[in-house]
Amino acid sequence: MTTTKLFKKKIPEQTYDKASQKPVIKASICNGEQIAGFKDLHTGKIEEVMLIKGPADLERFKKMYGIEDEIGKEY
Repeated sequence: MTTTKLFKKKIPEQTYDKASQKPVIKASICNGEQIAGFKDLHTGKIEEVMLIKGPADLERFKKMYGIEDEIGKEY
């Protein structure tokens, strides 16, 4: 017996400090792995939040944090 979901699971909205952090995608040049997170503008340190396996994951990350702009990549 197969079941189908009638309702999508609501993505909880998160927040970040827009004054001191910016969203970034940390990408590996070796294997192409991408991790979404936030870069501290003062220290340059990146706080990793989630692994991005495809476009759907990136959209989920952007929706979670209310990000509408494009996110820059750092290698």
